[in-house]
Amino acid sequence: METRIKKASQEFPIQGICAVGFEPVRAAFEQNFVLEDEVGASVSVVIDGHTVVDLWGGWQDRAATRPWEKDTIVCMMSVAKAVSATCLHMLVDRGQVKLDVPVANYWPEFAQNGKERVLVRHVLDHTAGLPILTDRLHPEAMFDHALMVDALAKQAPLWEPGKQAAYHVHNQGFLIDEIVRRVDGRTLPNFLRQEVTGPLQLDYQFGLSLADQARCADFIQATEGTIFAARNGDPAKIVSRAWDQLPDPLDLNSRQWREATITSASGHGNARAIARLYGALARGGELDGVRLMSSATIDQAITEQHNMVEAMMQRPYHQALGFLLTSEPIVWMGPGLRSFGHHGVGGSIGLGDPEAKLGFSYAMNNMHMRPDNGPRARRLIEAVYQCL
Repeated sequence: METRIKKASQEFPIQGICAVGFEPVRAAFEQNFVLEDEVGASVSVVIDGHTVVDLWGGWQDRAATRPWEKDTIVCMMSVAKAVSATCLHMLVDRGQVKLDVPVANYWPEFAQNGKERVLVRHVLDHTAGLPILTDRLHPEAMFDHALMVDALAKQAPLWEPGKQAAYHVHNQGFLIDEIVRRVDGRTLPNFLRQEVTGPLQLDYQFGLSLADQARCADFIQATEGTIFAARNGDPAKIVSRAWDQLPDPLDLNSRQWREATITSASGHGNARAIARLYGALARGGELDGVRLMSSATIDQAITEQHNMVEAMMQRPYHQALGFLLTSEPIVWMGPGLRSFGHHGVGGSIGLGDPEAKLGFSYAMNNMHMRPDNGPRARRLIEAVYQCL
């Protein structure tokens, strides 16, 4: 049933389902349009494999000419990092990859310039020492997967691997993707489609077709208060150098970005898809007869590796293997003691809570101008736990 929420002269259509007992989540979703600068969004909650909330609303564009539809997708930014990590953990679960083996065992060319001792574990927990490329390639290099992988193979670590965390904002995706390809033979986007999103029927992908681009919401970019503000800043800071291989300005609605396979950032999907993924992980790795991995592998993946201030953005993170744990004030994932997930710049987030067998996700198109996962996601997460 559609309802329409009013904010001044603006109306926002809200649609979807909300099970009895979860009405506070719908109320929180509607409040975001009234109290925050929401344009369009979706939210979904999965409990023990069952979807209890699946809502979408607002507009795909700032001008409010295209309503957000059930099948609308949007760039969810670094939510992608946990999706990519899931694929790698599936290979760990199958015994094809070992966390404490050097990356070069799977990717021989990687053993250049002092990277012989970079472990798979270091790639997943952002301690590989490869947060940026020191060689400037060209401002569209990140759209050339082979070029980026070759450059990372040649790059020397900025410090001793395993000693210091630095958020590998873009490079983690290329590193994970190449390990998956070397071991499995498929690129990560293909592995994801054939082993995860296809079997679980999740509407999330890297590298969109023209048909899928037609159902994308506009990603309404912000700079102030976000990691984008660091671009063209002090070249001595690695956060300013993280954008060297991307166009300036970067258009996150361009065909080039939507077709990109930057598996740490360019994934497009909706809350329904990511909540179902975490719904599977939070109940021991299985959903609807599809098993992604064993519960033991998940327990290993979500075990804290370190709690330090990472060097890219100077943020304190409780870091697991490809997943973040609750790390206030930057990332809050509710009161669950074992909650894990990943946020994306601007506000999107996905998380799982094994104790509650909960999968949750929120996806939006209007970026907030702040470094944390913000009040919109928090209001929704608080409402979910109120209902449990």
